[in-house]
Amino acid sequence: MGSYHWWRTVFLLIPAISLYTVVLGTVSLLSSAFDRRGDFGHTCARAWSRLILKTTGVTVHVTGLERLDPSRSYIFAANHQSIYDIPILFASLPCQLRIIAKASLGRIPFMGWHLQRTGHLLVDRAKPGAGIMKKMARLVRQQHSLIVFPEGTRSTDGTVARFKGGSFLIALEAGLPVVPISIQGSRHVMFRGRVMVCPGSVTVTVHEPIETAGVPRDAVREFSARIHDVVASAAA
Repeated sequence: MGSYHWWRTVFLLIPAISLYTVVLGTVSLLSSAFDRRGDFGHTCARAWSRLILKTTGVTVHVTGLERLDPSRSYIFAANHQSIYDIPILFASLPCQLRIIAKASLGRIPFMGWHLQRTGHLLVDRAKPGAGIMKKMARLVRQQHSLIVFPEGTRSTDGTVARFKGGSFLIALEAGLPVVPISIQGSRHVMFRGRVMVCPGSVTVTVHEPIETAGVPRDAVREFSARIHDVVASAAA
């Protein structure tokens, strides 16, 4: 069965996902000429995500969406098990979503160009703080939300590693509520380090938003630990 999924990945999924990326990336880029906010570009990203999940054979079960207020911006803090986590969240959350990515990703054809033109936060690792709050202010003004993976890397065994505090400092500075998100099962779709994708079932749990108002900067470590514990409670 393993060899079947490898051949399926190489000869079906990779060509199909490449096609989705080129076609929808092009549509997104063309739309950015008249949609400077990138809202239609996000529609393209959701379509891209749903096509990937459907082609792969991944079903996603989501609970807790009723806890979200569509008129507010949030920072969604999720555990990270697989590169499939991004399409899973884009397909599941009914919000205008943006991500933080390293600036070098902006040079990747189609996908990187989409990130540049649709309001995603591309950060220069040599100067990570430069302009970040200005970009966050724009994000709030446009009622967009941000996805972060505070572990900083993908888990190899499903364990939720300690959360880094940088993402939560951004939340405190911007005054945005943090929504803990638990993703369960995505690592079985594509294990880290393997070029093989398998069908599977994934559960996404949207927890109660946690306000940042009144949380001092020097309490960010305790705040990140609190978010970690909520995420880990439903990610095993």
